[in-house]
Amino acid sequence: MSLRLGGQIATAVEPVINPHNLKILGWWCKENGTPNPAVLLAEDVRDSNVHGLAVDDESTLCVPADLVRHKEILDIHFRLLDKPVKTKRSKLGKVSDFSYNEGLFVQKLYVARPMTKILASEDTLIVDRTQILEVTDHYILVRDTDVTVGAEEVAGAADAVPAV
Repeated sequence: MSLRLGGQIATAVEPVINPHNLKILGWWCKENGTPNPAVLLAEDVRDSNVHGLAVDDESTLCVPADLVRHKEILDIHFRLLDKPVKTKRSKLGKVSDFSYNEGLFVQKLYVARPMTKILASEDTLIVDRTQILEVTDHYILVRDTDVTVGAEEVAGAADAVPAV
């Protein structure tokens, strides 16, 4: 929505995400009456709310070719949604949603589990950004959540419990 015009100037279609640090650089937009995509950089957004993103005017929408500084990231066209998430041992599911902080860094991934695993437990897993080990074009590798206990810890725990 344009603050100067007081109306919608484009539709934000999907975020432009830097896969190297999972930061939202902006949004791919569809301008009204134009078939070519435009980019709205995050630094040009004045406000965001349930109604959408507010900008000064249509001049904040950029042609991707004009954004030389972001060319590498724009050319990747990284998509976070529907990206498979796995650990070193198993597939967890696909990203169904994500949340981000005020700095526009992705904070949490919401992973939809496959139908076979839904029957056993919850249908959505929440993965914090600190659990992410690697992001590729094909998948996101996360840390296993299994807790392993060393022999010393088991021995120490057995000593702490009094025998009856």
